[in-house]
This record gives sequence, C-alpha cells and structure tokens, in this order.
Amino acid sequence: FPQLINTSCRKLIRPHLEAMLIYILLSSISLLTIALNLLVIISISHFKQLQTPTNLLLLSLAISDFFVGLFMIFQIMILDGCWLLSDLMCSLWLILASTIICSSIGTMVLISVDRYVAICYPLHYSTKVKPKTVQVCVCLCWMFAAFYNCVLMKNNLQQPGRYNSCIGECVLDIDYIANFFDLIVSFLFPITVIIILYIRIFGVAVYQARAMRSHIAVVTMKVTVKKSEMKAARNLGVVVVVFLICVFPYYCFVLTSQNNVYTVSSATIVLWLFHFNSCLNPLIYAILYPWFRKSIKVIFTLQILKPGSYRTNMP
Repeated sequence: FPQLINTSCRKLIRPHLEAMLIYILLSSISLLTIALNLLVIISISHFKQLQTPTNLLLLSLAISDFFVGLFMIFQIMILDGCWLLSDLMCSLWLILASTIICSSIGTMVLISVDRYVAICYPLHYSTKVKPKTVQVCVCLCWMFAAFYNCVLMKNNLQQPGRYNSCIGECVLDIDYIANFFDLIVSFLFPITVIIILYIRIFGVAVYQARAMRSHIAVVTMKVTVKKSEMKAARNLGVVVVVFLICVFPYYCFVLTSQNNVYTVSSATIVLWLFHFNSCLNPLIYAILYPWFRKSIKVIFTLQILKPGSYRTNMP
C-alpha cells in the first residue's frame, strides 16, 4: 500500500522469471486439485453403484479437497507477503480453511473406523455400517469442525485485524491453552486413533495370511475377510499414509513456533505441502481404483449425459 508508507506491509521482491514460474506452478496445482476432486465428486454422486459407505467417505474427503483447491487461490495471493483483501475476509478465510482441514482429518478417522469394522468385524459390517449411518457421521464431522473452529478463532472474527503489525497482514492468533488443546483435538488424538486402528487392521491381515498359508481354519475370526475388503483397506491405507506424511510438517511447524501468533506467509511451505495432499488423493484413486478410471472415461466421452447413465456398471 504505497499511500501508507509507514504502516503498510512490505512486498517481497523476486526476479521476474522466478515469480512467474512460482505463480504458474502453484496455480496449476490449484486448478488440478479442483478439477480432479470435481471428477471424484461427480463420479460418486452420479453413479448409484459407487454410493457405498466407504465411497461416501471418499466423497466427503473429495469435497473438502475441492474447497482446499479453491482456497489455494487466496494462498497464492499472499505469496509476496501482503493480504490485499479486508481484515474480515482474512478472518473468514482462516476459519473456513481451518474448518475444511479439520473435516479432512475427521474424515480420515472415519475411513479408518470403516476399514477397522470391515476387516475386524466382517459379519457386523453390512448391518452396522450403512449409507445413512455414514451420511449422519459425515454431517456431524463437518458440523463439529465448523463449530470448533468458530469457537477457537472467535477473537479473530470479533475484532478482525487486531493482531496485525502492519496494514495488509493476515494474522492468526490463538492463546497458549487453546493452541495446546487444538494440537490434541486436531492432530494428536485423530492421528493416534488412525495409527492404532491400522495397526489392528494390519495384525488381522497378517494373521489371516498365515492361517491361509498353513491351511488352518480361521476360527477366532469366525469368517475370512473378503479379498475386496482387504484390498480396499490396503488402498485406503495408502491414502492415509500419504495424508500423514503431508500433514506432519505443518504440525511440527506449529509445535516449534516460538509464539502463538502465526502470519499466513510464514507457514507458506508447510501449508502448501498440506494442501498438495488434496491434489494427490484423486491421483491415488486413479492409480488404485478401476471404478474411478472408468467413471472418468464415461464423463469425458459424455456418456454421463445419456438417460439412465447413473446405472452404469462399474468394476
């Protein structure tokens, strides 16, 4: 803001070629994230065969990833160190972005619970885990994420810009107790649950494999787990592991920060790694899930516009 020389934030000066390459790269990631997750949303929403409990959780994850792609545009805006919109827009953006991230983590926990029940209690899965149940859990997850982040950042919303050191800065302030509580609720607890559940799933998979190799009846499991369920657990395990790899640096940054006031620009690299996970998820689906590859083909060949296309058989 050149008219406010003494109180304005300072724009970072980069070589023209470097700045252009950075903007092109990050804009491409943002657009790719939006497009790929939109394909996942259309696929699961349109094709009836794909509307299984597990895929409804993937739909929730794709919706949050889609919005992450949209909010990346705001992240690109502040690469040079200045927030050009109002302080209220900054506060709203921070709350919405945090809500989306929190819902993604919650969805990852639900995915782990879904696979745990499917692998460890296969006889009860079809009766306990139904589409309606999953829809209710997903709605509760999003509602909790929205309520939790509104309460956590109420100071930023009530008095936007109160913690800015200069005009054009976008700052998030959380007091020490709230910051510690947030680390437990949004990181330590869900990550611990995910790891424990997948360790249990891995243990059951190893036990079954050994039992089958030695031709011993799997008495304690009552029934052998279907190969399709085991494969789904393995595929979703890849999604969860990639998510943990991308989210871990961000929370390491939060833990090692010297104070509880974070400028959005100071966490740019770890935030982009966090956001890049939203682009990786649909790429993982394309590699691991035949139904996603077929649905993409149906969408791009415009067969989706034909009457009754929602009944298309998916592998």
